[in-house]
Amino acid sequence: MNSRKLVGFFFKTLFLGAIICLVASFFIKSDVYLDNIKAGEWFGLVGLFAWYMVYGMLYSIISQAGFFAYLFINRFGLGLFRSFWPTVQGLLIAFVIFDLVYFPYKATEGIALYWFIAMALAIFAYGWIIAKIKAKETHARAFMPALFLMVVMTAIEWVPGLRSEGIDITALMIITLLACNTYQLLMLHRLSPPGQTQASQKSAGNQKNPAQNQKLNPKKA
Repeated sequence: MNSRKLVGFFFKTLFLGAIICLVASFFIKSDVYLDNIKAGEWFGLVGLFAWYMVYGMLYSIISQAGFFAYLFINRFGLGLFRSFWPTVQGLLIAFVIFDLVYFPYKATEGIALYWFIAMALAIFAYGWIIAKIKAKETHARAFMPALFLMVVMTAIEWVPGLRSEGIDITALMIITLLACNTYQLLMLHRLSPPGQTQASQKSAGNQKNPAQNQKLNPKKA
């Protein structure tokens, strides 16, 4: 990935976060919008648009920081745990899902436990779907790292929202984070030129069968 593509990738994700957060605010903060419309506060309405777009950009930056941290963690995990890395990722996913239920439930009052269970399962289900798409478009081995990103890394990025007061900010943040992480995950393999990917696959095949390649391409005397 060259610097031009990297910069474009950053700003596209930034713009996506702004739009997703703004659209989500129409539903989550609909009462605030309606109050401004009824009162004829059009400048206030524009201010709300700008406010939630800035929020979305901040969430997008958090998402991108977590995404690039995920790329490093995935490489580090492969080097450290090797073939056991998918198993370690699965255990971490289970641990984070438990945390998403237990700690928010203990920190709040008046909210039934099943809401937190439903929230954690919804994040896991959405991550499972996106990971399946990633594996289908690339390789079956990409499923577990993709699920790890969508569950574990998203939960880590979501910590500031979980600590904030009010469900509205928490909901806006998780929606934006999931959208940005989905975009980055599904676009990453598209940033490499098709020829480069095919060349790397051929190179890998040649390394696996050197004897066969020598038979097919004998050296001329």
